[in-house]
Amino acid sequence: MELEAIPGVGAKTAAALSELDDPVETVESGDVAAIARAPGVNEARAARIARGAIRRRHDDAGRVLATDRAREVYRSAIDLLRERTVTDYAAKRLETFYPSASASRIAEAQSLAADATDRDPDPDVREALAGVEPLSDPPTVRVRDRCLATADAETLARAERAVPELSVETVENARDISELARSYATVIVIDEAFAGLDVEGDVKVRPDALETPAETVPERLLAFFATNRDRLEAAAAVHEAAAAAGDPVTPDGPAADLDRLRDALARLDDDGTIVGDDELARLSDAVDDLDAAVSTAASVADDRLREAIRERDVTIEGTDFLSLVEQGARVDSLLDRELADEYDEAIAAAREHLADTLRLAPEEAELADPIFDGDPSFPVEHDEEAVSRLRTELAAARDRRAARLKADLADDLGDLREPVEALVRDALELDVELAISRFARDFDCVMPEVVDPSAEGGSDGPVDGGFRIEGGRSPLLDVAFDDVEPIDYGVSGATLLSGVNSGGKTSTLDLVALVVVLAQMGLPVPAESATVERFEEVHYYAKSQGTLDAGAFEATLRDFGDLVEGADGRLVLVDELESITEPGASAKIIAGILEALDDQNATAVFVSHLAREIRDAADFAVAVDGIEAAGLVDGELRVNRSPKKGHLARSTPELIVEKLAGDRGGEFYDDLLEKF
Repeated sequence: MELEAIPGVGAKTAAALSELDDPVETVESGDVAAIARAPGVNEARAARIARGAIRRRHDDAGRVLATDRAREVYRSAIDLLRERTVTDYAAKRLETFYPSASASRIAEAQSLAADATDRDPDPDVREALAGVEPLSDPPTVRVRDRCLATADAETLARAERAVPELSVETVENARDISELARSYATVIVIDEAFAGLDVEGDVKVRPDALETPAETVPERLLAFFATNRDRLEAAAAVHEAAAAAGDPVTPDGPAADLDRLRDALARLDDDGTIVGDDELARLSDAVDDLDAAVSTAASVADDRLREAIRERDVTIEGTDFLSLVEQGARVDSLLDRELADEYDEAIAAAREHLADTLRLAPEEAELADPIFDGDPSFPVEHDEEAVSRLRTELAAARDRRAARLKADLADDLGDLREPVEALVRDALELDVELAISRFARDFDCVMPEVVDPSAEGGSDGPVDGGFRIEGGRSPLLDVAFDDVEPIDYGVSGATLLSGVNSGGKTSTLDLVALVVVLAQMGLPVPAESATVERFEEVHYYAKSQGTLDAGAFEATLRDFGDLVEGADGRLVLVDELESITEPGASAKIIAGILEALDDQNATAVFVSHLAREIRDAADFAVAVDGIEAAGLVDGELRVNRSPKKGHLARSTPELIVEKLAGDRGGEFYDDLLEKF
């Protein structure tokens, strides 16, 4: 698959995606976190790319949401779901759900949603999810104690691209390699031509070095685990909490061995260095503390000599001797003649103190001896070159030890690299599922039946398409969901919806739009049951704010003219279109639109206060449903929110006149009532 074939992916984005290890598979997987690891691609952009890949996979080029109001309903649905996520990832991942006209895409999403609704959103699991984030790639780590060497210019260029962590040096012969071995703790020679090379130092001939980066530069893998330590531990906690709640993240358990992972992480510091190895700690401390230890050891020798001088009866009185020494007089001959044994003992004490302080091994202590091996002096002097030699040896031993430990740990972590990707991905996807589960539970949702437009309904279901909702309650209303009255409503064909003001006509349209949008997203809907035609497009027109001027009125008519051309497979919801112009003209216009929609078997619900006039103006038997008001009780309107089929609902003015006629009597009110 060409990346640029994905809707919304241009040349620049395709180039960024090509930086991923397996860009095509990653994009097609819909893994938002993995896609977002491409350079310059954030999670929001990754969600759009994933959605484009889903569309392409299902040959789903259409756009179901055809109007601004339809898109607003979709955004409201997404927001309700996003409010129930814990991680930022899940909030972005939910953007990959969209209303589709593709049967295969709806079925795919329904399968995921059905599994999700079986989930139990346990509070402990949700708390553990708070620490989970997508894994991130650490910055390139520069390794200065190791280098690659090659005699081939092409190999050098390839090595610099493949292993940017290491310096790559050019060599021509064994002498060049030997020189490198004096500057680096380890030299890795890439060229097979140097096999069998015997030079002093840690030199390895590894023709496969570029193909085995975990062995060549284990720091890369260790940096990945160190950078993502908190994310990995959080993901592990999610898996454990879910298992404890009896609802494991995956049926087969975590993708990675959690005990093994934690053991490996315990051996790794946050900066990617090895911890927990006593020998490495000893060598590191010895290098770091060498100068201070030499200075302290010299002070030990000075103190021993000072005490010996005070106590010895020499030709020059001890106090005078000290005075001369402190004035810079030469004392080597005096020390050699008068205090030779004491001087040797002081030097031995300095050497012992240095070896003990740095915890030097016997062979290292031998290297340290020359530090205090010069001519007798007071204060005792040390050989800086000998210190430098010891430092070099200790640092080389430290680096070799660290390299071995890193290689061992990288070997342990190497086969965990892919499992931990799955470990975190599964935890993040669990948050998506739990958000769907919470949505379904919070709003008493059910999985709807989405039928093919050509399917025939039963005696109480849609015929030739349409929708049927039983016990539907809208979570979009500004009241507590538990206080929302359930609605039963079904429509097939073009229908007028009448009813009193504030009787719930607009909220009924909102509910229908929400149920259809969610159903075609493949998600559960807030109803006891629902059957929805798989609509090609959803056109929802909100109530106009006042009469339109001539230009706006013309534009609106053009919109409806485009709408009725090829309206098969469309759902059209319109709220009080008559408000755009004079009532008489509005009735005729709406009647004409309904006639065109009826000819094409579209499903339409037009909310109108002109139902009687529209029905009279239409050249077909327009279905009229009504939200019936039971009457006025203490000034409050009592309404049956479920539209009554084939019923022209009475208006609020009619109810008020009826109430006055009953309460006050009189010919005036009776005459008014008869006019309704």
